Amino acid sequence: MSHNEMETEVLGETENFSVWRAEEPDGEATYHLEVGQATLHFFDEEWQEFLELMRALLKERR
Repeated sequence: MSHNEMETEVLGETENFSVWRAEEPDGEATYHLEVGQATLHFFDEEWQEFLELMRALLKERR
């Protein structure tokens, strides 16, 4: 893998949404949430916080 290439992994996808993880050249993981035409980019700590938020929302709805 060259310095400019990133290793990516699709974590999940539906007809309208996609989440994928990229291993940046510096070794840091980033997460990408595609929602329609928009893509939200998260560093690992931000992604963990986002997951906590989603878990709290799901728990609240039960």
